[in-house]
Amino acid sequence: MPYDDCPPPTRHARPLSVAAALAAVCLTAAGCGGGPETGEAGAASPRPGPDATTSAAPTPTGKQPLPKGPLTGRTVVIDPGHNPGNRDHTREINRQVDIGTGRKECDTTGTAANDGYAEARFTLDVSHRLRALLEAEGARVRLTHDADRPFGPCIDERARIGNEAKADAVVSVHADGSAVGNRGFHVILPAEVKGGGADTSKIVKSSADLGARIAGHFARTTGSAPSNYIGGNTGLDTRDDLGGLNLSTVPKVFVECGNMRDPKDAALLTAASWRQKAAQGLADGIAGYLKG
Repeated sequence: MPYDDCPPPTRHARPLSVAAALAAVCLTAAGCGGGPETGEAGAASPRPGPDATTSAAPTPTGKQPLPKGPLTGRTVVIDPGHNPGNRDHTREINRQVDIGTGRKECDTTGTAANDGYAEARFTLDVSHRLRALLEAEGARVRLTHDADRPFGPCIDERARIGNEAKADAVVSVHADGSAVGNRGFHVILPAEVKGGGADTSKIVKSSADLGARIAGHFARTTGSAPSNYIGGNTGLDTRDDLGGLNLSTVPKVFVECGNMRDPKDAALLTAASWRQKAAQGLADGIAGYLKG
């Protein structure tokens, strides 16, 4: 995930092999079977147009008891990257916030496909689908936002929401904005960092486990390959410059589901049927991690 205002990310650990990431799927025999940036800070994206397909409508949750299931008693926080309103609040989202090891913009607009389908709308759609799948297994699910606020939340608040919920897992949903020809998904893992309010020493290992399981299930369920431009074909990348990871005290990863600026990837990301597969892959990876 290239960033216009950041140097290339520092690698802090040898990435897992593709086989190792995919092996996380096989816990039991029954379980086997650059353009505009998209991260915490960078260039603005085109204004979003209508969705290429009908998005899954947000479903109010918490009004009825959750069903009993394998994830009963577990808490998952889903962090839909960006906010559709960010484009109208550039002054507010450009405000610098403390990420422990430095300062960074509160949030960014995210990227968009060439037809105007915005990353912020993609992330909300996948997050709604993911919430429904996890709640069906009994998990308590909280979104960091649901387009219910004018902009943001800021990256430090996004981390704080997961921390205060004492989440068993946090997943930040994104899509990349790289060059044409750059394809595939990757999962961003927190590096071991300590400085200011950041100390990831207690979550590096658990986050790596969460990320590897998501990578394996995501590839299997969506049919997408690991990124051909980040992570050495492992689908995993370790970063020390993302406030949403640096400030987390609970297991957390970012998932870049594909590259919105590549026409072939964009055709997947703008299809409702593929977004459902993406949500299922994420849900299966999270469930595999939580079930141990």
